Amino acid sequence: MTVQVQAPRLTSDFKAAFGGHPAGVAIIAAESDTGPVGITASSVASVSAEPPLLAFSLAANSGSAAALAAADSVVVHLLTAADRDLARIFADSRSERFTDAMAWSRMETGEPLLVHGGYSLRCTVLSRTPAGGSLLLAAEVIEIISPDAVGAPMVYHSRSFHWLGEHSVLGA
Repeated sequence: MTVQVQAPRLTSDFKAAFGGHPAGVAIIAAESDTGPVGITASSVASVSAEPPLLAFSLAANSGSAAALAAADSVVVHLLTAADRDLARIFADSRSERFTDAMAWSRMETGEPLLVHGGYSLRCTVLSRTPAGGSLLLAAEVIEIISPDAVGAPMVYHSRSFHWLGEHSVLGA
């Protein structure tokens, strides 16, 4: 038996369902006409290993999200627990990003590269697909920058950042 749910309730139930479903945390960055831009995202997903493809969504059509949507290439920084402050800065649209006090540089190809504890994936955007009020981007990974040592992964769950480690492994 299928029960049809009213739109406002469906939206709130959808948010509750995905709020309880942990997701990895990344910062997506690109060079724009006005300089480097970036946002914290929990929508990055692996699509294919051969060729290496990923996808992510952008929910806004202004500011940093709009600049990212227009970029031909992006750098996806997969965050670790040590990157909590970066995650917070890039999640707040009022925060200053890519300041002199922040550890970052430009790649030879021009994209901004943050110094952080996880992998960085330089990607070429392949497609942009409108999806509801968001834009779904598919990108091909063309370069991977590996950290010296990978820290504990950061996840977003119930509107908070968490980390995974030995303490969170479930027994067999």
